[in-house]
Amino acid sequence: MTPTHLPGQVAIPSLPAQPRDTPGPRSPLEHFNTAPADELEPFLLSCLRSLRWAHRLSAHRPYPTLDALLAASDEAAYDLTPVDLSEALAGESLPVLPESAYSAAHMALDAAHAAYEARFGHTFTICLDEVPPSEFADHLLAAIRSRLANDAEEERVVTAEELRRLGRGRLVTHLRGAGNGATSPNRAAPGR
Repeated sequence: MTPTHLPGQVAIPSLPAQPRDTPGPRSPLEHFNTAPADELEPFLLSCLRSLRWAHRLSAHRPYPTLDALLAASDEAAYDLTPVDLSEALAGESLPVLPESAYSAAHMALDAAHAAYEARFGHTFTICLDEVPPSEFADHLLAAIRSRLANDAEEERVVTAEELRRLGRGRLVTHLRGAGNGATSPNRAAPGR
């Protein structure tokens, strides 16, 4: 599968429907646990564009709870190599500002992002799951400006953490309803 560019806000495809031997509705986690690996991979890659991460999550199924899946997601993200991180970053884009943001905010963000890309060689990546859309512009600009002061190794660590949070948040968003009470994508995984 060739990775495609993920816009800042993307609709993630649903997991494929699976035949059931028992009556009643299936939870999203049940779908995740029973989907064929080749059909699950596009879903996982829409959460985080790392083949290693996707393969690892798929290979360690079934997960008894969403929290167990999120813990596995975190662990797999922490184990990504620099090459894996580059692969994941290639599928990310700068978050989209709301249409109501002033054109000056768009221009300032474009300039700050250009400076960031020139310094670090990749798209600025940040998880905005807990930031209200009305505060995106201010939050993005402050974060880019702050992170421009990082050296390359510090920024690699911060970027890896933001990618982990993005993958986790996208999994939660699309598997919410698995019935285990996980409501915040940034909540610490059990045992961490």
